[in-house]
Amino acid sequence: MTAISSPPAVSDAWEFDLDRFDLALRRRGLSDATRKAYASDLTQLAVWASERELDATQLDLKDLRRYAQEISREGLKASSLARKLASIRSFYDTLLERGEVTQNVAELITTPKQARDLPRVLNASEVVRLLDGIPTATALQMRDRAMFELTYACGLRAGELIQLTLSSVDLDEEQVRVEGKGGRTRIVPVGEHAARSLRRYLDRGRPQLLGAGDDRQTTCLFLTKSGHGLQPSDVRRRLEICLRSAGVAAGISPHSLRHSFATHLLNGGADLRSVQELLGHRSISATQIYTRVESARLRVQYGKAHPRA
Repeated sequence: MTAISSPPAVSDAWEFDLDRFDLALRRRGLSDATRKAYASDLTQLAVWASERELDATQLDLKDLRRYAQEISREGLKASSLARKLASIRSFYDTLLERGEVTQNVAELITTPKQARDLPRVLNASEVVRLLDGIPTATALQMRDRAMFELTYACGLRAGELIQLTLSSVDLDEEQVRVEGKGGRTRIVPVGEHAARSLRRYLDRGRPQLLGAGDDRQTTCLFLTKSGHGLQPSDVRRRLEICLRSAGVAAGISPHSLRHSFATHLLNGGADLRSVQELLGHRSISATQIYTRVESARLRVQYGKAHPRA
């Protein structure tokens, strides 16, 4: 009989620290998926340290550098290693806040440079072809039109879109209240086209979908054909269908509409700080990638038009 190997052991001290860290993340309003990613990264460190009989407060800079070198030799991408180091820094931040360490030694580890791919965006004519190409004859079509008009109009993440409720939308003021990452709330204007599609969906489409469901009291803004709230996979699948119908290039995700929203705002003269607020980015550096998109577009146009490019 083949013996079943037991999972790697984590010391009681590490288990206690990891539980407290997860509690801190919960209090910060982080999503289950984000907390799970943190837990995975830190459990790997906890196993490594437990094997060497080192608690979290006993690890020094030399130990953490050796750990980073060992996991990097496993063939990790630079982005994966950077994420793991970020998790460790966040973990040690909580220990520092509680006075259990005197400094965050993980801050002294150099993060590997990452090659950042430019986000795929639609140009303005592709957006028009996609959105205007979604018919509105049925309740599901009305929902899809409103859903993707709103995603592009407000730069929403798919997770933010499906969390919207009836009270999130104020059509009189033409704005939407978005619950973003980390529990951060932002108010985003809703454009004329999106507002018109939303009114049609709320007046005619949503009542039909709600009538098909078991939960007639649900407050979810966007519903499935059976009257329930959507999942991110539903949004991706419906967008793929709409893209094919409109003849728009493949490789577009709901997040591409968010990228397009930001890029088109910057192209139109919006300042970076305003775009940061509309996207709900905590840091301006996260927004600056869209300036690279515009620079790349300008370089292409320069190469085509300048006689000595």
